[in-house]
Amino acid sequence: MSAIKAVVFDWAGTMVDFGSCAPVRALKAVFAEAGAPVEDDRVRRYMGMAKRAHVEAMLSEPEIGEAWRAARGRGWSEADVDGLMAKLEPAMRREAEATAALIPGALEALAMLRARDIQVGSTTGYTRPMMAGILPLAAAQGYEPEVVVCAGETRAGRPAPLMIWKALVELGSWPTDAAVVVDDAAVGVAAGRNAGCWSIGLAGSGNGVGLPLDDYLALAQDDRAARLAEAAEAHEAAGADIVLESIADLSHGLAIIEARIAQGGKPGGSDCVCIPPVRV
Repeated sequence: MSAIKAVVFDWAGTMVDFGSCAPVRALKAVFAEAGAPVEDDRVRRYMGMAKRAHVEAMLSEPEIGEAWRAARGRGWSEADVDGLMAKLEPAMRREAEATAALIPGALEALAMLRARDIQVGSTTGYTRPMMAGILPLAAAQGYEPEVVVCAGETRAGRPAPLMIWKALVELGSWPTDAAVVVDDAAVGVAAGRNAGCWSIGLAGSGNGVGLPLDDYLALAQDDRAARLAEAAEAHEAAGADIVLESIADLSHGLAIIEARIAQGGKPGGSDCVCIPPVRV
């Protein structure tokens, strides 16, 4: 029997949507329509947060706040956030459904966990309405986690541990150091650390590199290696125990964690191990 009882996955950039592109496209479209256009890096800076908190963090940046003031003649308010969220939810749902393909290796990772009787849960920075279209599309591809916890279903989102704890409670899985959190965004890795779980960061498939699969595969080997290293550094700084290239490498990460557990190790108790192979 495995010492690991549960794995809690993120969604975009982790199990679906290679490059975590849907949130970028939706947020850019909504902000542009509001007269305050934003660049990709400004959106990605807060990736993994609950989407309302994400919007507020972007508006709080001086440059974006000034653009908003120039377009509206005043600073932003909570009512403006309400208005942006009202437009963001359908935009996010459209983009999320368009990028709902499972990341290569996701089904194999799921089969490995099922074969070992390891429970599977998930959390996301998307709200429940944003997830409405993704869930059946993922299920049709063979991915249907036992638990899905969405943004807004706990009092605080990432990096708070509450969504992870809620997922573990619904799974009936404990203790927390027998669970592994897998996320492509540094804030999700930090949430796993705060929850008392083992944290695995994904450097290649998600927010760190931020490219769709075809563009990622087209990168020159040296370029890809440099981008992976930069993303891995962000995960390590957030408290990752392991950094992998993508979900396809999950079995390697779990083997390292199980070896540490066998030696009496706890989450956060050893140096981060980075295994970002560059596939060509």
